[in-house]
Amino acid sequence: MEIFPVSNSTLSAENVGLLLQHRYDLSTSAICKLLKTGINHSYSITDGDRKYVFRIYSLNWRKTEEISEEIRLLNLLRDSSIPVSYPIIDNLGNYIHELKAPEGYRYGVLFSYAEGEKMLNFPADLHYKVGEIMAQLHKVTNEIELQRVNYTPQVILQDSFERLKQFLPADTDEMIWMASTQKYLLGELEKANTEELRTGAVHLDIWFDNLHITKKGDITFFDFDFCGNGWLCYDIAYYILQLYSTEKVETERDEKIKSFLDGYESINKINSEEKRLLPVLGVSLYFFYLGIQCQRFDSWSNVFLNETYLKRFINLLVKKYFDEQVLKA
Repeated sequence: MEIFPVSNSTLSAENVGLLLQHRYDLSTSAICKLLKTGINHSYSITDGDRKYVFRIYSLNWRKTEEISEEIRLLNLLRDSSIPVSYPIIDNLGNYIHELKAPEGYRYGVLFSYAEGEKMLNFPADLHYKVGEIMAQLHKVTNEIELQRVNYTPQVILQDSFERLKQFLPADTDEMIWMASTQKYLLGELEKANTEELRTGAVHLDIWFDNLHITKKGDITFFDFDFCGNGWLCYDIAYYILQLYSTEKVETERDEKIKSFLDGYESINKINSEEKRLLPVLGVSLYFFYLGIQCQRFDSWSNVFLNETYLKRFINLLVKKYFDEQVLKA
């Protein structure tokens, strides 16, 4: 009987482990476990006291050239002593592995393990450290250009909104508000003094879920899958945006945001035009990631992405942040 085509599969952790044992000279006792599925699939590799993470990119998500650019950026950051999870080269000098999955060829990369653990809420002094590291990262990536996506207002606000239209009717109150707000945000970005905005390679997804913290307070950034070219202040705006959603006590949240910004500015100053745009960029990134959820519905969002979820997301997160941070600014 002919095997029916699939759009997305989860590759066997046992067989992924055997592949990596061969290509990296890991011991036969090395253990490979599925860590999580999502836009990409991640596997944890444990070989004695050595630990790694193997990422398998979804079909047609990233081209090999884009993955190579992510690798180039990570190696540059590692060479510049920025604490990041970095790619591991195999016995034949390759970083990227081509895997023939049922749906087609997918690509895998082995990364160093970021020591520590994820922490949803952590003290203000650690947010200061995050600010320092981000600023150091931006000093390296300032004016660097990757052969990857350019995060223009078209990509962030317009393309993403078109994807959202497939999942939420245009005549709902939420979509009417989103359309009006998109027009406002595009107008604000059009008025931006771009000569004052630092540009370069951005991570675009720095938040608690993509950094590990050790008991000693050492911090490592990882998951640069969304890296591309854009205004560096996008990273700052996104981190602040996430603090607004994870920190529910206003006084603690404000203290942590201040600490993060102080840490950043102890290394790299944020000019007045960048500061002015931070709330607008934050709301814009809500648009972008809603668009990503819709774009990757088949492989990631289908369990919860429905009208109820989208309406709650827009009302409780996007609209609330816009009202509090843009309208009241």
